[in-house]
Amino acid sequence: MTLTMREALLAFRRAPLLSALSVTTIAFSLFVLGLFGLVAVNLRQALRGVAERVEIVAYVLPGTPIETVTLAEQDIEAFPEVSSATFVSEDSALARARRELVEFRDLLRELERNPLPASIEVKLKPAFQDAQHVNAVADRLRGLTFVDDVRFGRDWVEKLDRLRRLAAAVGLVVGAAFAIVAVIIIGTTIRMAVLQRSREIAIMRLVGATNGFVRRPFLLQGALKGLLGGIVAIGLSYAAYTLINRYLIASSFFSVGQAFGIVLFGTVIGLMGSLLSVGRHLRRI
Repeated sequence: MTLTMREALLAFRRAPLLSALSVTTIAFSLFVLGLFGLVAVNLRQALRGVAERVEIVAYVLPGTPIETVTLAEQDIEAFPEVSSATFVSEDSALARARRELVEFRDLLRELERNPLPASIEVKLKPAFQDAQHVNAVADRLRGLTFVDDVRFGRDWVEKLDRLRRLAAAVGLVVGAAFAIVAVIIIGTTIRMAVLQRSREIAIMRLVGATNGFVRRPFLLQGALKGLLGGIVAIGLSYAAYTLINRYLIASSFFSVGQAFGIVLFGTVIGLMGSLLSVGRHLRRI
């Protein structure tokens, strides 16, 4: 392993300009991916904040005994999808309307009779805030005998689902595209290194060196280039995040796990680029 590491590091000394160029190119490829990742992270947080407002409201028939509603409330909270179920009486609903609908405050004060029904407001757990689970819970609530109507903004929930799927699909496509670009870049630099040392490799094979022995330094070299490129990309992404946060809009940076994932991603694609390039050229030597 020490010999392999020494050979990989010697490759950087033999061609420092080419090595620096390949690391820089990888870094900028991953940097662009990192910028898109920052957008994705902040978009996901925004969508999570919107999803937390997903709520199902079951309107209760007038005259329903409070005991019946209380028992049903406990049953609803036992649903695996449900985070909380809160009973809102007619008086509480009217008080909330007067507090929140400021423009209608005078009109609401002049009402001789409360027109607002009592309701049970149901909030779902984060893992179940999608159209399929919202519909399923709403159907169960409609089956309760004292429920007059159930509302949850079907169109809004379905649009939120579509936006989540679109964000995931775009992220996958962009990530794959930049991974392919980085693999090609690393593969090209490793191919040049192999061609530069093709005579030396041929001699090594004549004296009995196995393909694995010849291949290892190049694989380690590619992994190191990907690792360095990933680290530089994280640094550039943090600089961009700082500028955006200071001059444009408050945003969030990658978590430690996400940043480590980008560096690991760079290392993996560096290894893949080397593996593809070295394997092809060893068959020709």
